[in-house]
Amino acid sequence: PRPRCPQDSSEEPAAREPRLRDTPEDICFEATANAIALHPERPLLAAGDVDGDVYLYSYSCTEGENRQLWSSGHHLKSCRDVAFSKDGQKLFTVSKDKSIHILTVEEGRLETRFPKAHGSALNCVLPIDHHVFATGDDGGAVKVWDLRRGDAILEARQQEEYISAMAVDGNGKILLTASGDGTLGVYNVKRRRFELLSEPQNGDLTSVVLLKRGRKVACGSSEGTIYLFNWDGFGAASDRFALRAESIDCMVPITDSIVCVGSLDGVIRSGALERRGVVG
Repeated sequence: PRPRCPQDSSEEPAAREPRLRDTPEDICFEATANAIALHPERPLLAAGDVDGDVYLYSYSCTEGENRQLWSSGHHLKSCRDVAFSKDGQKLFTVSKDKSIHILTVEEGRLETRFPKAHGSALNCVLPIDHHVFATGDDGGAVKVWDLRRGDAILEARQQEEYISAMAVDGNGKILLTASGDGTLGVYNVKRRRFELLSEPQNGDLTSVVLLKRGRKVACGSSEGTIYLFNWDGFGAASDRFALRAESIDCMVPITDSIVCVGSLDGVIRSGALERRGVVG
């Protein structure tokens, strides 16, 4: 386990009640954390770092109650992405070493391993249902896996650059992939086939999220622009919003129309995507 942040060593009265905070205390890592994920139901946070280590923490707004539950050092190179299964019982991790690991959340036990899952370093992973998940790599390749078969059921390389992020509709049917070549890829998981690519946008597409109850799709870019697509019109962006940011490295939907975006300048911005721009 990595050493935790130094704690305040000053003496406190024994009867002192634990202080409640507005947010949990910071969690510090010895190496840079590349990826984080929040458990779908419990106050648990998973993180993967540049050394290939994976950690699971419980967090709390009560002062001093953050706890490291376990750590795993199975990856040989940087852990690029982590994601909880839909039921929260498994943790998927992918690495620069081209491997996929599936760990039990309770114990951190390595349950399933695909050692050479892709031909290039893996960059992202997305659980789709209890048995199916998708992965994307640095070469633009996408695979959809079925754990019941223990193998990929869809393999494609339609995009020219790295797959930066993925999203899936509520039915687990349509998979969307954002790529460094500026395109949004569309795959039909149920029919196991590639559907189409969008027109290239300016800069790398770095993130993709669903909005408006699945009727809209938003993509962030390395140029600091958010591109908006209609669900039935993935060929071309329907709108775009330029932020005062160096880039948009990640994006998280908060409501059907409000998103939070993280940028290379270290600022987290939130707002509603409206016709007049990003409001908020």
